[in-house]
Amino acid sequence: MTTQYDVVVIGSGPGGYVAAIRCAQLGFKTACIEKWLTKDNKSVYGGTCLNVGCIPSKALLDSSHKFFEAQQHLAVHGITTGKVSMDVPAMIGRKDKIVQQLTQGVKGLFAGNKVEGIAGVGKVVAKDKVLVTGHDGKQQELQAKHIIIAAGSVPIDIPPTPVDQEFIVDSSGALDFQEVPKRLGVIGAGVIGLELGSVWARLGAEVTVLEALEDFLPTVDKQLSKEAFKIFTQQGLKILLGARVIGSKIAQTVVTVEYTTKDGAQKIQFDKLIVAVGRRPYTKDLLDKNVGIEVDQRGFIKVDNQCATNIPNIYAVGDVVRGPMLAHKGMEEGVMVAERIAGKKTQVNYDLVPSVIYTHPEIAWVGKTEEQLKADGIEYNAGTFPFAINGRAMAANDTDGMVKLIADAKTDRILGCHILGASAADLLQQMAIAMEFSASAEDVGLTMFSHPTLSEAVHEAALALNGHAIHMGNKKRRT
Repeated sequence: MTTQYDVVVIGSGPGGYVAAIRCAQLGFKTACIEKWLTKDNKSVYGGTCLNVGCIPSKALLDSSHKFFEAQQHLAVHGITTGKVSMDVPAMIGRKDKIVQQLTQGVKGLFAGNKVEGIAGVGKVVAKDKVLVTGHDGKQQELQAKHIIIAAGSVPIDIPPTPVDQEFIVDSSGALDFQEVPKRLGVIGAGVIGLELGSVWARLGAEVTVLEALEDFLPTVDKQLSKEAFKIFTQQGLKILLGARVIGSKIAQTVVTVEYTTKDGAQKIQFDKLIVAVGRRPYTKDLLDKNVGIEVDQRGFIKVDNQCATNIPNIYAVGDVVRGPMLAHKGMEEGVMVAERIAGKKTQVNYDLVPSVIYTHPEIAWVGKTEEQLKADGIEYNAGTFPFAINGRAMAANDTDGMVKLIADAKTDRILGCHILGASAADLLQQMAIAMEFSASAEDVGLTMFSHPTLSEAVHEAALALNGHAIHMGNKKRRT
């Protein structure tokens, strides 16, 4: 039996569930397929982000930060406590409860918007057909006028360190440790590696991060990445750059990792090892070859700027297509595709995709870096303001980092915003909105900011860019 739909969405992560809901809101009969199963084999929505990605990792980051604050930073406020301890299973349990609440929330949103959720594995078998294999092995065929592929991504495995999810784990396994490992290794100093490394370092693990690249956070503005490296090192993360892992061995609950540096072959031992070298698009058994959907050499589905594939009426969004693997990018693409199907001309501004690393301090950026502008030969002005002299940051005893704004030297239009500091992700959004409306640094400088707030650092950075900073000296004074 074949069921007819206007739109069938494969995957209920941020890109998929948002696309499905928006399609239903626009009047389309919509189904959304999800293969995810919980530890106790229950079908849930939300994909990687809600189940083992964005949400659970942030829950652990917040719990571990509160523990670290209680241990290290309460005395300065005049607060005296006894010995502070962490109940790791309780922390993991809290994380699981949050995940359950949000995944059930997606289920409720589907019901409220009349999206039909289907548990199972979807496969595109024709330009207008999706075959669903249920977890019980039964199959059903869905007929669709439009298909949206939002299958997400999975962690990248590397041959030198095969994951067993006991001693060598991927990012998912690192969310479920039941005790703090004494010696923790992390392969990869990217977003995932730094966030997970920070969680367990705050709880007392000796964390060593092995990064193959010589540069730390190469996509981040150099001034901020240099400062972040210093701060993370002070926090206890031992970050080894230019360390290429070549092998590993597990013996008597100890993981021995072999790696090379400019000084030659090295060995190091851990109790647990996290492999966090990135993610790859999930397209395994997703596309029947006879359909002819084009995929590039890295496994990404080829799409245009509107997320349309080479097959009319088939779209792909989120981690399975080009661009950064970020939940919010997938969400915006999901909305765009739904509205495109409805005949609207919605676009995603790929020049203004915010990026965030949820360490503490956070690192957040949008737009161009100084390095990119120099490479493109674009003249610019830059202004910075440190949180160390921001009144609200001082009151909170949270003064690490800075705000940096970059603007076109001729037009003063803001081209980039880079923030290292507390609440950087939230502060950045102010500038993402300003940049969406082509604001100049002068526009931001003339805007009234409430006092005292961390946001004032953004205001002062805009003033500093044109030599008008009030609360610090100006390198270049302009009238």
